[in-house]
Amino acid sequence: MLENARKRFGLLGRNISYSFSKGYFIDKFNNENFEGCTYENFDVQDIAKFGEIIKNNSDLKGVNVTIPYKEAVLPFLSKLSKKAALIGAVNTIKVTKKGKLKGYNTDYYGFKKALKPLLQKHHKNALILGTGGASKAVAFALHELGIEYTFVSREAKEIAVSYDQIDASTFDNYHIIINTSPVGTSPDIESSPAIPYEYFTERHIAFDLIYNPAETQFLKKAKKQGAQIKNGYEMLVYQAEKAWKIWNKE
Repeated sequence: MLENARKRFGLLGRNISYSFSKGYFIDKFNNENFEGCTYENFDVQDIAKFGEIIKNNSDLKGVNVTIPYKEAVLPFLSKLSKKAALIGAVNTIKVTKKGKLKGYNTDYYGFKKALKPLLQKHHKNALILGTGGASKAVAFALHELGIEYTFVSREAKEIAVSYDQIDASTFDNYHIIINTSPVGTSPDIESSPAIPYEYFTERHIAFDLIYNPAETQFLKKAKKQGAQIKNGYEMLVYQAEKAWKIWNKE
C-alpha cells in the first residue's frame, strides 16, 4: 500500500482520448485503495511540450508513453534501463527522487508474456507489420523467445520488406503475423494492413497490438482462415502492471 501522499501519474501521447492507460489506472487506484494517486492524459501535438509538463508538475512520479513519442522522448531522459537502451524505444518513465527521468520499456515484457502461451514448435518465424517504436519492443521480445523476425513496411528498406512482397511462400515460412501499426484502430475500424489474408491457416498466429476494437479487421480476416488470434489488451495489462512496479520501486 502506498502512503497517502499525493502521487501523480500520466500518459504522454498525441490524440489519446481513447487510451487504455487512464481508465485502467483510475480503476486500479479506486479498486485497490491507492488514495492520493491520480492519472491524467498529457495530450500534446509536439514532443517539445514534454519539457514544460515535467517542469510544471513537480509531483509527477511516472509517465507512460504512447504513439508517436516512444522514440522521440529519448532526448528528454537522463538515463535508460539496459533493455530500453537495447530496444531504442521507451513506454515508461520514472521520475527519480532527484527529479531525473529514467526510461524503461515494458511493452516488450507485456508482449512476450501475452504471446508465449500461444506458441507451438512450428512457430519459428514472425512478420512484424510496422516499424515504429512498438515494433522495436516486439522484435526484442521475439529475439528473447528465439523467434526470427522480419519487419514489413510500406516501402522496402534495408531492415524491412514491403507489403507488396508478401505472398503465399511468405505465409509458408512465417507462422506468426504481428500488427504493430495503428491501421484498424478505432474509429478507422474498417481498415486493415494490406496483406493477402487468404494465406492464413490454422498453423498461424495473428496478433494485433490494437485493443480497440477488440477484434480488428486484421484479426477477423485471419480468424476466418482458421488462424489463432489475439488482440493487445492482455499485453497492455501486463505492461501497465510492470510500469506500476517500476514507479513504486525504491
